[in-house]
Amino acid sequence: MNEVLEPGMLVRHPVHEDWGLGQVQSRIGLKITVNFEHAGKVVIDGTRVELVLVMDPDA
Repeated sequence: MNEVLEPGMLVRHPVHEDWGLGQVQSRIGLKITVNFEHAGKVVIDGTRVELVLVMDPDA
């Protein structure tokens, strides 16, 4: 799933729900930089973490 992520897409971390909603800043291969509401900018190793795509942030 991480392979389809593009800058601007909204995601959540499957383990750190307290980080809040995140916006993908960049993806180079499976290295994904996400800016989370409550955790700031985090670089995710896409080989270890499968981010959850958020289609409707108000749901």
